[in-house]
Amino acid sequence: QVQLVESGGGLVQPGGSLRVSCAVSGFTVSNYYMLWVRQGPGKGLEWVSGISHSGSTFYGDAVKGRFTISRDNAKNTLYLQMNSLKPEDTALYYCTRGGIDYWGQGTQVAVSS
Repeated sequence: QVQLVESGGGLVQPGGSLRVSCAVSGFTVSNYYMLWVRQGPGKGLEWVSGISHSGSTFYGDAVKGRFTISRDNAKNTLYLQMNSLKPEDTALYYCTRGGIDYWGQGTQVAVSS
């Protein structure tokens, strides 16, 4: 059974940092292109970052230089390290396999003073 379970969200002040995780079961993370996608309040889905099976990483313009995607193959877990957070980063963050078939339930990140 495939499961993607995000965790690590919360409330953080502007300029702060947070790391969200996505624990995966049912398939091997390193064999697929994995994405982080977010949805801000009243907004549509926005692609944030991706990591290919080879380990190449990709970032949306809004987060480039501030966010870092990574994975732990031993734990079969995907991570998103978020630094220099801004209020506009407030969103529900989802991990997904390729943005196509499997999605987690999301973890809420709120950036506010």
